[in-house]
Amino acid sequence: MAAAKGRRVPDAASACSADSFELRHLHLALSVAFGAPGPGQLEGSARLELRCLRDSAAELILDAHPSLAVHRVELAEPEPRPLRFESRPFASYGSALHIALPEPLRAGERLALEIAYSTGDGPGVCWLTPEQTAGKQKPYMYTQGQAVLNRSFFPCFDTPAVKSAYSATIKVPEGFTAVMSATTWEKQEKDNTFIFKMSQPIPSYLIALVVGDIVSAQVGPRSHVWAEPCLIEAAKKEYDGVIEEFLTAGEKLFGPYVWGRYDILFMPPSFPFGGMENPCITFVTPCLLAGDRSLVDVIIHEISHSWFGNLVTNANWGEFWLNEGFTMYAQRRISTVIYGAAYTCLEAATGRALLRQHMDNTGENHPLNKLRVKIEPGIDPEDTYNETPYEKGYCFVSYLAHLVGEQSKFDAFLQAYVNQFKFQSIMADDALEFFLEYFPDLKKKGVDTIPGFEFDRWLNTPGWPPYLPDLSPGETLMKPAEELAKLWAASSLNMEAIQAVDISAWKTYQLVFFLDKVLQKSPLPEGNIEKLSEMYPKISKAQNAELRLRWCQIILKNSHEPEFGKVKDFLHSQGKQKYTLPIYRAMWSGSETARALAVETFSATAPQLHVNVQNYIKKILGSKPAGS
Repeated sequence: MAAAKGRRVPDAASACSADSFELRHLHLALSVAFGAPGPGQLEGSARLELRCLRDSAAELILDAHPSLAVHRVELAEPEPRPLRFESRPFASYGSALHIALPEPLRAGERLALEIAYSTGDGPGVCWLTPEQTAGKQKPYMYTQGQAVLNRSFFPCFDTPAVKSAYSATIKVPEGFTAVMSATTWEKQEKDNTFIFKMSQPIPSYLIALVVGDIVSAQVGPRSHVWAEPCLIEAAKKEYDGVIEEFLTAGEKLFGPYVWGRYDILFMPPSFPFGGMENPCITFVTPCLLAGDRSLVDVIIHEISHSWFGNLVTNANWGEFWLNEGFTMYAQRRISTVIYGAAYTCLEAATGRALLRQHMDNTGENHPLNKLRVKIEPGIDPEDTYNETPYEKGYCFVSYLAHLVGEQSKFDAFLQAYVNQFKFQSIMADDALEFFLEYFPDLKKKGVDTIPGFEFDRWLNTPGWPPYLPDLSPGETLMKPAEELAKLWAASSLNMEAIQAVDISAWKTYQLVFFLDKVLQKSPLPEGNIEKLSEMYPKISKAQNAELRLRWCQIILKNSHEPEFGKVKDFLHSQGKQKYTLPIYRAMWSGSETARALAVETFSATAPQLHVNVQNYIKKILGSKPAGS
């Protein structure tokens, strides 16, 4: 597979022949139809412009999927010639499309292939009924490529090691709008066709399409928000003026923003992720519309991917920490500039708590708790997803910054790193070699082999990070939250001390930190939870999803049945994986009533959930309840 310095990088999750062919350009020409057969259909063609990389290549293999039907394959130039093709099994998450070339090619030869195909309800192509949207009037479709799902959207080189520019023409039914992760788009009025161009090379997983009843509003000089008409006002109000501040801070730190526009698309409530950093247009959960701007900083994470992930990309999914660890670091740098060190350290402390929780659940020595994960053939990269690449990755990047010592020097290194590897896909070794070359003094000192902190240990040994960045600036916000949680866990409540603490000015992550501590101390002594609920309507009646998640977990851990309705309401209102699964886990390890609630809620909400989330919940509900 192509990667930095032309090295070949193995990718066990892809069948494609990226070692024999370079993808120079992709063009999709598709028409979108809702309804029969199935929930909807994409029909049209994918045109791949290729250059042969080695002599005597007689076959091209692309990633595809059983849900995608290939009707014919043609050599497009000089004159169309039909080619023989065959779909063969590859893994549970995809198939291999073998295309026989008319004669073996020599290195350097160019060819263009046209693949006529149609695809319906595949893992990467999601069709929503009107009930699953916010407006409940019209159906909706979107694609989600990460990690290996776009092979059900179009036949492709579905490995992050391969990048290319792309273009598309998308014909949609009357009354619908198409949006893609592209640098330019225009609409042809006459036949409801949208034309897209992405001029920068990107990996297949970042090509994304949405078709629905969506409108946009400008919120900055290079930014729009997109949403269903019923959400657009809320989206505009929440994000007006804030995105540009984040982009400008990012550019000062990491260099130019190369993608032109930065838009945000608010997805329907069933969208399973917090955000997906598709270039030019981030897809986000409508859970971010808290009404009080209390969650806008989540966007900083997705904006940070514009440099780390989208511009410099992990060459395979075993190196996912290169995307996410650097992005967490970048996000917290931007947040420090905008919100200050105390608030950022507090947010990082909640991240560390998530990592602790994850490692306690899996056991520290679980192989997924390494930064470099070995993805064996047949293993779906999706199943390796967890907190480690994010938070342990963040700790490793913080450790590199700690070795450098001066923040401004490390910031300069990050700019140089982005500049060195932009539009490429790399491995950890590329990043770390570059780090040592950039700081020759550190290389001379042998910082990569300091006992206990060896780079090799960071990458290949599971377990808790050997180095933790100092989060003490957050103490000013953490201490009062911790003290307050202690007061609420006492068997006789000191109401005077509790009332003396004014939480009205606490921002989201301080409240989250407080609730995490309450959850750790739960179940609370008899009667405390009722009083807590009554005392803080800001928490128990919150619209903010991060607070709702914690409050639901606390309700369940305390078997506080009078408020079980809030758990049900929250699960009915959204389908984000990060919120939904922990609540099902908490219900399933709770009382009989809680388990009954889990079964009842799942059967009512399953149709509005993403298929992956449905499957994860089925796994939870199929497991033995704790303590049985």
